[in-house]
Amino acid sequence: MNVDAIMSREPVTVGMDDDLHRVKELFELYRFHHLLVLLGEKLVGVISDRDLLRASSPFVGRASERPQDLATLNRRVHQIMSRNLVVVAPDTSVEESARLMLGKRVSCLPVVTAEGQVLGIVTWRDQLRSLLPPR
Repeated sequence: MNVDAIMSREPVTVGMDDDLHRVKELFELYRFHHLLVLLGEKLVGVISDRDLLRASSPFVGRASERPQDLATLNRRVHQIMSRNLVVVAPDTSVEESARLMLGKRVSCLPVVTAEGQVLGIVTWRDQLRSLLPPR
């Protein structure tokens, strides 16, 4: 089985200059853990919910929130995104993609064409789901 059989085909994306307010909204709205960062049509980064947690104040959204806590969400995506991308082609085997994720210590792999066009994203959850029998 190849990653094109298990990937999410419509990944949600953000731009490099989007602020972390937008990122937080998207994570809350879609309930997933990774966003792909595009510059035009080119994939330039990945931002995870963990990146957002590390970059924002732990007091955001709490009763003890202060203006300086909320201001941490004014930072831009390009300031906290991962730039060292590990990507796969759609014909990469699920087994090879799992090895790559473990070896590179990443929790998602953007799926791209040879020309760099984003086709989807594979996460560790997709990997696990692929091991289960169909319902």
